Amino acid sequence: MDAADIVASVLVLGIIIVSLLSNVVVLICFLYDPEIRKQVPGLFILNLTFCNLLLSVSNMPLTLIGLITTGQPGGSDFCQIVGFLDTFLTTNSMLSMAALSIDRWVAVVFPLSYHSRIRHRDAVLALAYTWIHSLCFSTVATCRSWVGYHHLYASCTLCNVRARAAGTEFIIFTVALHSLTFLLTLIVLCVTYLKVLKVARFHCKRIDVITMQTLLLLVDIHPSVRQKCLDEQRQRRQRAIKKISTFIGTFVVCFTPYVITRIVELFSPWPISPHWGVLSKCLAYSKAASDPFVYSLLRHQYRKTCNLLANKVLKRSPLNSSSLRMENTATRCQNNSNTTNNIQPTANKPVCP
Repeated sequence: MDAADIVASVLVLGIIIVSLLSNVVVLICFLYDPEIRKQVPGLFILNLTFCNLLLSVSNMPLTLIGLITTGQPGGSDFCQIVGFLDTFLTTNSMLSMAALSIDRWVAVVFPLSYHSRIRHRDAVLALAYTWIHSLCFSTVATCRSWVGYHHLYASCTLCNVRARAAGTEFIIFTVALHSLTFLLTLIVLCVTYLKVLKVARFHCKRIDVITMQTLLLLVDIHPSVRQKCLDEQRQRRQRAIKKISTFIGTFVVCFTPYVITRIVELFSPWPISPHWGVLSKCLAYSKAASDPFVYSLLRHQYRKTCNLLANKVLKRSPLNSSSLRMENTATRCQNNSNTTNNIQPTANKPVCP
């Protein structure tokens, strides 16, 4: 192993650990909190979490072994099964992101009719499509023996070496796969989230107009209070832009290098550097580690559930802390009443009920 392989191995190991821990936390929150289970987006997040977890325990460890041993881990049949999972899980996770973006678009653009437009039955149908879509491509690739160990990516995936005899068929299949998964998802993400941003900015402008009119009417308002209101408006707009940029940016940064490498590999007469191939694969894997934070753990509902779980594990709760403060106050009151019966309580001493 050279220095680049050692760095890549450490990178893959870190991605595996972060992906496993974060996705397991999301799964626990989903199972623990009934409010999350009632929400329609929770089904899409559950499907995305399932794909990320399975990818973390099947494909990522074998890539790590391939980097360490510089060879194919396991037999040919085992590698074909893992290659099937690689195509299926990557495709399924991309389409789940597209479904989540459509759900957010409907929630923002049609807030009053959201529950009538997006129901659990609709979410199940959308997930059924993602599974059928993913199974079709992965099954075709496996039945045609187009999956195997690819030294360029040090992983079991679609393999050009095994598909040389297919020629044009494999090229058409690969282009169709990435066009109907990566490109389709990217278009859906851009269209839906930019629509969401447009609606959010429109509402922000309306709020800004009302706020400015109110501030103009309040002529006696302190300049610092007025500046604080204006700062909050600016921060609200920045948060909306930041969230949309995160949704689209993480998808582009993580998947674009891998997809472009796949397409270039089909037509380029020159060999591609294995270090670049492994790096592009690591970036694609890193999406599984970032998804829990992008779609779940940074949201208020999941943070609240995580805090409740942490308090439960540590055997403490807000009720315990408040009752402890009440007991301490009662103790101090009793001591004060015993020593100063004729003195009225002041503002600096706790008042007994």
